[in-house]
Amino acid sequence: MEPLRNGGQNSPKPPDDDPSEIFLPSPEGKKMEKKNLPCRTIIVIVVVILAAVLALTIGLLVWHFHLRTDSRVKKVISGSMTISNQIFSDNYENSNSEQFKELAFRVSEQMKVIYSHSPVLSRYYVKSSVQAFSESSDNNVIAYYLSEFSVPVTQSSAVEEAINSIEEAVGHKQGRMRLSLGRKPGNILIIDNIMSGDVDVRLVNATLRRYHKNAHHSRMGEIGTIESPGFPNSHYPPNVYVEWQLRADPAHRIRLEFTVLHLEKDCNNDFIKIYDSLVPTEKQVIAEKCGYYTPNEQLIYLSSGNVMLVTLVTNREKNFPGFRATYSQVPVKSQECGGKLTGLNGTFTSPGFPSRYPPQIQCIWDIEVPAGKHVKVNFNKFSLHDPKQNSHHCTKDYLEINNNRMCGEKSTNTVHSSRTNQIMVKFYSDMSYVDQGFLAEFKAFEPNDPCPGKFQCDNDVCINPKLKCDGYDDCGDMSDEKNCVCEAFHVKCRNGFCKPKFWHCDGVNDCGDNTDEENCGHCKAGEVACRNGRCVPEYKKCDGHNDCGDGTDESECPKSVVLSCSEYTYKCKNNMCISKQNPQCDGEQDCEDGSDEADCDCGTRPYISSRIVGGEESSEGEWPWQVSLHMKGQGHVCGASVISNLWLVTAAHCVQDTEKFMYSQPDQWEAYLGLHTQGKTSTLTVQKSVKQIISHPEYDPKTYDNDIALMELDSPVNFNQNIWPICLPAATHEFPAGQVVWITGWGATREGGSLASVLQKAEVRIINNTVCSQLMNDEVTPHMICAGVLAGEVDACQGDSGGPMSSVDPNSGRLFLAGVVSWGDGCGRKNRPGVYTRVTKYRSWIREGSGV
Repeated sequence: MEPLRNGGQNSPKPPDDDPSEIFLPSPEGKKMEKKNLPCRTIIVIVVVILAAVLALTIGLLVWHFHLRTDSRVKKVISGSMTISNQIFSDNYENSNSEQFKELAFRVSEQMKVIYSHSPVLSRYYVKSSVQAFSESSDNNVIAYYLSEFSVPVTQSSAVEEAINSIEEAVGHKQGRMRLSLGRKPGNILIIDNIMSGDVDVRLVNATLRRYHKNAHHSRMGEIGTIESPGFPNSHYPPNVYVEWQLRADPAHRIRLEFTVLHLEKDCNNDFIKIYDSLVPTEKQVIAEKCGYYTPNEQLIYLSSGNVMLVTLVTNREKNFPGFRATYSQVPVKSQECGGKLTGLNGTFTSPGFPSRYPPQIQCIWDIEVPAGKHVKVNFNKFSLHDPKQNSHHCTKDYLEINNNRMCGEKSTNTVHSSRTNQIMVKFYSDMSYVDQGFLAEFKAFEPNDPCPGKFQCDNDVCINPKLKCDGYDDCGDMSDEKNCVCEAFHVKCRNGFCKPKFWHCDGVNDCGDNTDEENCGHCKAGEVACRNGRCVPEYKKCDGHNDCGDGTDESECPKSVVLSCSEYTYKCKNNMCISKQNPQCDGEQDCEDGSDEADCDCGTRPYISSRIVGGEESSEGEWPWQVSLHMKGQGHVCGASVISNLWLVTAAHCVQDTEKFMYSQPDQWEAYLGLHTQGKTSTLTVQKSVKQIISHPEYDPKTYDNDIALMELDSPVNFNQNIWPICLPAATHEFPAGQVVWITGWGATREGGSLASVLQKAEVRIINNTVCSQLMNDEVTPHMICAGVLAGEVDACQGDSGGPMSSVDPNSGRLFLAGVVSWGDGCGRKNRPGVYTRVTKYRSWIREGSGV
């Protein structure tokens, strides 16, 4: 073929009108043969090409199949082994000591020998490394190691089976393996047990990043602290992997308590993982955490033994303040559980409650009340969550009573009764993932009168008979709201329930079938009600177009839409307006210039280590923006909120002169920031004088309209763990009806009562302004916002005035100043909510007066 191609290329081009120049004369018959040659040649060429293509295709398929089957992944196994013929030494805690290095080398060599007995493991084994040693209960050594394998994808399950067979092999030899390294008797390591499991692939990848390792040993009576890198002065850095190895003395547990935890909310990006080991093995994960947690959640964890590992992984983006945690040791005996319980009543809890119970716990309570009576167990708290467990099939962590297993989350009114005077309760936790556990109360009752003087619910809960048919689910199973006769002041639900009429159209589905939220406007079924009064088809919601005209239909969508500015849209600093509802400081950049995420160092409790009627005592540092305003010679008079290092927000009625006192004069006031208990200051409490007071010029003392004021401190305050500003909401920030908010203060604990000494807190619900105005004799203006519990008994009271109503943003966990305690009809009265100054109406006024 090559000569043909060359000849054709090099021959001079013949004239177009002389074909004899192409086909030269030849003997007879030859001329015909020569004419057939190009056709045969073409056939040969085609056949050769097809053969080549076929061979190439087969080769590619074989190569691809070989490559796919030979594709390997890095598999890391973590584990521990007890070395029963080695006595623990303190030098083994120091990874730089010669003793550590010598024993670590022997263990690594032994791992190589162990894996060599398995054809599968020996083929893919890369290396092992010892991460730590700890002391067992009998003074032997526990070694914690990582083993790396390079495994073909198709052999991954075979490697897992081979790893598991090693543990089984040790178990079949009465839990002991004896291997000699060399000929010296001293080189023999006797292994009592081996436990191993996969390492989270996110941690395997993380080891390629910046790696930091810390080791701490807790001593009795001492409390240590661990913090994310840079805390509290800066956010944690990107792309880091940090470990904290925590040890306690033998026969003790590690107690770990997070006082601050504020990470990115997506655990695939930044997360903390806690292990009941000194290596990160998935079989012994105690907890995985990300996002933001309030101090109320009490993140306290206990180890099953005397070791614990805390890990932190971060990615490149969205770094947050991080965490602070304290660690200490507690005796194992102090966490013992179970036993015999007798008498007419009593309480019992999961070990360590309200902290998380330890892994690997088993408890049995035998409860017996006097003969002739029956016994019931009421769970005031029940939380046994495990991410790998279905609440209907309790095989991991569970509580068993009356031969019924319970797990997951149960209501506070969960009751189990026995038809005898005895009952048995069993509690079990496996070696991974723990929760808060339970708080239970047992009580004897007469078989013929289980609820003397009270209403008996279908679930055996006993409640005050006055609570029947009041519209609230007091039983927990709605049995107190069944078979009720609806009166004129009720909304009659289609499902048969009766609800207070003032709940109609409050934005909350109280009936359960939405009866109380129907006929609330002019929009038809299948339409979206816009804030400007228009109605648009529901299918146009989140379609990327501003169909409402005010952005309502695009305000709760994943992607924000740029709109013309109005009273309903959020305005960025570049004067562009977006449709997203409450975009400020939610952790997502919505404005092109990022201004919605600027100035967001507020509304958190970054360094955490009135009286309110019906509330409870708060923790120190839980509400770091709460201020106690003292009038000289009077003590505490009002509350206020920190909004910057110089400015406070309070109520205008707090600074109005009376015949006796000049409340409008700055020199008469003292502001206590970081205060927890009245009369007891600490190193974190700051007392400041007031430089000036700016009361709203349109404050009406008769109606309490525009009840807001600013106070400037005489000098800037340095923020600390008890002093931190709350976020001010944008003018367009929505606090919808039904949303939970918090009220705080040192005010009276009951109407006409005395002030509280410890800062109180209470959880209430925002109430629709139309409903609230009906309840409060039409005295509620658009500048006010209502909140409370309409059943009564929870409210702000005298002495709480000027204090904050704090709202937690569900996305970022930041707290915003939704309202300022203003006025009410008594304290904690039924159907009389508290009325607060609506801060969003005064955002521009606050900025003009304070610059904040």
